Amino acid sequence: MIIRVRTPEGTHRIEMEPQESLALLLQRLAPIMKAPAPDAILLTRDPDGQDIVAEFEQSIVSLGLKHGDMLFARIAASARPSEEPRSSGGAQPRPGNAHSNKPAFVKQDPVDYELEKDDGLIKRKRDTKFCKHGPNAMCEYCLPVEPYDKEHLVKNNIKHMPFYAYLRQILSQYKVSGDISGSVPPNLPLPLEDPNYCVKPSCKSGHLPWPGGICSKCQPPAITLQRQTFRMVDNVEFATSDMIQRLLSFWRNSRCQRFGLLYGRYSRSTDIPLGVKAVVEAIYEPKQSWEEDGVKVAIESAEFEDEIKRVDAVAEACGIKLIGMIFTDVEAADEPNKVIFRRHIDSYFLTALECRLAAYMQNKHKNASRWASDGHFGSKFVTCCVTGNQDGDIDVTAWQVSNSAMAMQEADLIVPSNVPSKMCVHTATKTRYVPDVFYTYMNEYNLKVSANAKPAFPIEYLLVNLTQGFPLDPHPLFSSSKPFAIENRDHVHQRQTLGMLKQHVESAQASPETLRQLFMDFHFLVYISSLGFLSPDEVQLAGKVVSESDPSTSVRLASQLIESAGWQTLQLALQEASASDLGHTGAGSAMEHMAGAGSSGTGAADTPQGAGARAGAGASGQGGGGGAGNSAWACRHCTFMNSAGKDSCEMCALPRD
Repeated sequence: MIIRVRTPEGTHRIEMEPQESLALLLQRLAPIMKAPAPDAILLTRDPDGQDIVAEFEQSIVSLGLKHGDMLFARIAASARPSEEPRSSGGAQPRPGNAHSNKPAFVKQDPVDYELEKDDGLIKRKRDTKFCKHGPNAMCEYCLPVEPYDKEHLVKNNIKHMPFYAYLRQILSQYKVSGDISGSVPPNLPLPLEDPNYCVKPSCKSGHLPWPGGICSKCQPPAITLQRQTFRMVDNVEFATSDMIQRLLSFWRNSRCQRFGLLYGRYSRSTDIPLGVKAVVEAIYEPKQSWEEDGVKVAIESAEFEDEIKRVDAVAEACGIKLIGMIFTDVEAADEPNKVIFRRHIDSYFLTALECRLAAYMQNKHKNASRWASDGHFGSKFVTCCVTGNQDGDIDVTAWQVSNSAMAMQEADLIVPSNVPSKMCVHTATKTRYVPDVFYTYMNEYNLKVSANAKPAFPIEYLLVNLTQGFPLDPHPLFSSSKPFAIENRDHVHQRQTLGMLKQHVESAQASPETLRQLFMDFHFLVYISSLGFLSPDEVQLAGKVVSESDPSTSVRLASQLIESAGWQTLQLALQEASASDLGHTGAGSAMEHMAGAGSSGTGAADTPQGAGARAGAGASGQGGGGGAGNSAWACRHCTFMNSAGKDSCEMCALPRD
């Protein structure tokens, strides 16, 4: 197909395939327009430049472009060299060397391209006391202020400004403002760089490489820990409270903790100027071993990597990705319906071990940024903890660790201590160079003093706290009315098997609409993908059924998937599923019972703040096993509420008496 592109120099015809991405179109257009880089070109659908096309990762056909369509292109103003110097002082960088280490093309998150177009100015109302002008004029008391304005941050008690406010604060030193969605100016040094506390591997001072030798040029500088002034993500939003309730159901039935991975997307926060929020659409629970006081996850094993790659493929098909992790730390209190409040300012918010795990995961999922010299800066990966609050109810807290914590973890400089609120600094060895580490604090005379961080320092210097909540008007991506069993829950007698899948599929054979509802469950999609019957293209089709916003189109895609060869093969396998397999996993549907049945347990305490619903079932350890008649009875082993007429528990399969 031919895409016409009108530029200031004339109209060009670019030959493209329908499935090729917009980024490839920019690469072919860059030499024609003599642009410094492909991302220096602004593409719009209208000649006025208002409707900007910036979805670089999407294909031509998915953008709605057809053969012969016209686009309008120009080089962004911020990408053109300016005659005035852009540095705030010091030597002017040479244009030829300013971007010598810049990657050719950096694929950022869609929210990054959206925020780069916004100047983030905070509008102020007319001050009735100081403003002496009319309603159509402005003065210094009512002019919009920058999002990084110190008075604005202090007035609103903002400890961590949004990342793009921090970026614009740096760019203001080079007189760069307004729309920065174009290319980085050629005469501007890349403003972002992650801290690096490793010994430089290729020092040219004439000595042997480390650990054979070291000099002042290749050794890392001394580290001074201080509170990070910005945060990469400002808010964590769970699409529904049900996903937290289903995670907590494991603790209610076993009194053991649980670990999960958060899948969702990043979007713009409407409450914070230039803010970013992580929208959680699903929680996947990988293989793990659990205890009453923690969990064990083999995150460095090949088996874990293979499991996550399989889940990531399903998530990508649905238009989401891995954005964080979550774990529970809940312990029932002596008072009924309450849990222990153990994480507070006088104890700890995250333990040193959890901080190091967060730093490890953030290093594995770094944030792509074209404003950084190596193409990455910080991380948007979030860490959430489900624990008790000061009222004895269950709440969710959200955190990140600072860029310095990521760098110290990458350089192997920190190790958790046996005191949860303290992080130890590694001792130097023949192969590990440990620079001096300091931290500052206010002493009893309200003076800022510096202290040596060795052997240990408070973990508060590594933490960045985030806000969290639930939407007032939820529109979750996965909205199945018949939830499928959660994976890796054999401990509470919930197993995903072909027998359970057969029962689940047969319950939705009435109409295409009910079949579509099957795919609106992330756990269901991951399980059928793990069976190996569906091809990669069919998994992509299943993801489109979920991500399609038009219900009629989604039903049509679901019909196509059901008619595919992979689904037909799966149907044959389900027909061979034995009745014993189906009966053995009858407890797998217990989640549906737990969502509606009540039992003696932590009632109000099982609901996070803002969830707007009480927990349906609990495991208080007080459930009785007796009771006769036609009423429901609680299992004396696991406290699960069973329907009348059952001689054994549907959850644990143990006898009633």
